[in-house]
Amino acid sequence: MTQISLPLALTQGDPAGIGPDIAITAWAKRRETGLPPFIYIGDPDVVASRAALLGIDIVIKTCEVEDAVACFDDAFPVLSLPVGFDVQAGQPHVGAAHATIKAIETAVALTVEGKTAAVVTNPIAKSVLYEAGFGFPGHTEFLADLALRMTGKAVTPVMMIAGPKVRVVPVTIHIPVKDVPSALTEEAIVETCRIIDTDLKQKFGIAAPRLAIAGLNPHAGEDGAIGVEDRDIIHPAVMGLRKEGVDAFGPLPADTMFHDAARKRYDVAVCMYHDQALIPAKALGFDDSVNVTLGLPFIRTSPDHGTAFGIAGQGIANETSLVAALKMAADIAGRGKAGL
Repeated sequence: MTQISLPLALTQGDPAGIGPDIAITAWAKRRETGLPPFIYIGDPDVVASRAALLGIDIVIKTCEVEDAVACFDDAFPVLSLPVGFDVQAGQPHVGAAHATIKAIETAVALTVEGKTAAVVTNPIAKSVLYEAGFGFPGHTEFLADLALRMTGKAVTPVMMIAGPKVRVVPVTIHIPVKDVPSALTEEAIVETCRIIDTDLKQKFGIAAPRLAIAGLNPHAGEDGAIGVEDRDIIHPAVMGLRKEGVDAFGPLPADTMFHDAARKRYDVAVCMYHDQALIPAKALGFDDSVNVTLGLPFIRTSPDHGTAFGIAGQGIANETSLVAALKMAADIAGRGKAGL
C-alpha cells in the first residue's frame, strides 16, 4: 500500500448508522490490514459509546489534524465535531443533520487546504438530510458545490464504482428510469467519458484507458429496431470520442459486457443509467467495491453501501468497503497527480 505523509479526512456520516462502527472496526484491525492513517471528523462521544456497544477497547484521542498521523498507531484520532445530543445507534434523527453536513464541509476544506490527503466519506441518510433542508440529491452533487465554493472552479462530478473485478460509471444517476432516455444526450456521454479518461490517467495511473460504452436498449437497439437512442445518441458520442483520441467503443449490448472474458477488454464500463452500472458492480464485489468521485479537484472515495441503520451497533457491519476506500484514497494521493 502507498505510504502518505498526511492523514485522510474520514467523515462520520450519519452518526446513527454504521459509519462509526466500520471506522472503529477498521482502526482496530489497522495493523493486519495496513490501514493508512486517517482523522475521523465527528463526535468523540459517539465513537466512545459505539465502541462500547461493539465491545472494542480503543483509545480515543481528540486532536488537531496535524497530530493525527503521529498518534494513529496508538489511538483513534478524532477532530471533534459534537452532534449536540445523545445519538442512539440505529435511530436516525434530523437533529444530527447539521453535524453530518459540517463533517463533509470540514473534510473538503482540510483537503483543499492541503492539510489532509483526501476525503473519505461514511454513508449519509439523504432522507434525514432532506428533512433538515439539505438541497442536494446526494453526496456527489454536494461535493461539486463545495468544490466550486472553495476553489472557484465549476466541476462536473462523475460517480465511479471501482471493485476488484470491474469499474463502472453511470452517465445518469439518481433519476427515475422513465426519465433516462430524455436525460441522455450525446454531450453528457462525451463529457462523462472525457472526465473518466483524464482521471483514469491522472489518478489511477492507466496510460491508455479503454472505455466500453453500454447501449441503453436491449441488444444496443438493433440499429433502431428496439429504440433509437443507441443509434442516434450513443453511437455518435462514441465516434466523437474516438476522434478526440479517447479509446471508447460501443454501444455494446449490456447483457454481454460483464462476464469474465468481456471484462478483460476494458478498464471501465460506461453505462447509461444507475442500475445498469451498479447491479453488476455490486454482484461482482459487494463488500469491497469503492465509490470514487471523478472530476473533482480533490480525491474523494467512500464505501459502496448505505447507513444500514438496522444493524448499527450490533457488531455485524462489514468494514471491508471502508478499508478499501481508505486504501484507494491513499493510493491515489500517493501518485501525487490529483492536486488542484
